[in-house]
Amino acid sequence: MSLNRKLRIAIDMDEVMADTIAKFITLYDERHQTKISLGDMHGKEFREILPPHLSNSLREYINERGFFRDLPVMPGCQDVVKALHEKYDVYIASSAMEFKYSLEDKLDWLNEHFPFISWTNIIFCGHKILDVDVMIDDRIKNFVTFKGRKLLFTSPHNLLINDFERVNTWDDVATKLLHE
Repeated sequence: MSLNRKLRIAIDMDEVMADTIAKFITLYDERHQTKISLGDMHGKEFREILPPHLSNSLREYINERGFFRDLPVMPGCQDVVKALHEKYDVYIASSAMEFKYSLEDKLDWLNEHFPFISWTNIIFCGHKILDVDVMIDDRIKNFVTFKGRKLLFTSPHNLLINDFERVNTWDDVATKLLHE
């Protein structure tokens, strides 16, 4: 690393900054009167715990306009990302190409909740091939070719994975990256 540049951090959006699982739980309760709890998901993907008659609905919901626009912000995320932004070069790196409206929704969501992140520091992509020093993500597939420090943000689907440095909350992120 050059002495002239700050460390670069890439932060994923879904299930790291934005609580997509809370949105799914709400949708299935409202549209299907189906109660799903985080405890049901231990080590599983959301689609794995859906009743068979609803198995195709998940993809339909993700492809709806607005699905990614009103996701709840993860607790503590805004304050910690702001503090990281002051100390590091922070990039938001999100897979936004797979679902029809996600790019527009995600950009609007970021502009609302993280207005201090410049458009120049937002990376919407398919595969996360990034030249950063630290990556915070809930998906280990994004760590496969990544050479930097990998912080696995806890999500129900990754609870059984123990091969990476883990952060359970944004307070954990602050402890590891702001207070080390």
